[in-house]
Amino acid sequence: MKVLSKVFCGKFIDELRQAFQNNRLSFHGKCKRLSNKVEFDSFLYSLSKQDWVVYAKPPFGGPEHVLHYLGRYTHRVAISNHRIVSVTDSHVTFRWKDYANKNKIRTLTLSCEEFITRFLQHILPKGFMRIRYFGLFANRKRKELLAHCQALLNYTPERVDSSSESGVWKCPRCHGPMRVMERFSALQLWLMNAAEVIAFDTS
Repeated sequence: MKVLSKVFCGKFIDELRQAFQNNRLSFHGKCKRLSNKVEFDSFLYSLSKQDWVVYAKPPFGGPEHVLHYLGRYTHRVAISNHRIVSVTDSHVTFRWKDYANKNKIRTLTLSCEEFITRFLQHILPKGFMRIRYFGLFANRKRKELLAHCQALLNYTPERVDSSSESGVWKCPRCHGPMRVMERFSALQLWLMNAAEVIAFDTS
């Protein structure tokens, strides 16, 4: 934890120094003296002498729980159209899955302002890129990088002989076997079909 604190402190102070050199900081009121380079350097020095506290702890459910949690967000939009039940001039009602209570489907109504606020929290800052478009998951080099990662991990992917399996669905694009990743209950399907589809673009 001490190493993590020192690394975070160093990176934070370095970013502050670069922002100052590029004139991206402005100082007002009691902080106006920091516009002087000598004063600002002295301030950064005092920061480096502080004990920085980085809060981190092991996940309650272990690495698998973290992977499952993050997996719900890496390849999905913040909210899909079919989850929105109704939209009025003042409120938005949508469905959500209560993972802490046996995946029960519930509805929540928020003011339009609060809904937009929550939605905007899922928009990446400038310079960041979604996982599905970057690194290992980038479409252009996914096949090559995936094979490289598997070689580094000494992992041999399971090969499925689709010809020996009856009733195996094949992907129309790569012709590989398709597997069921998620099943919907009868209630979920009924809610999807019963709810009025609202034309609300969340892309």
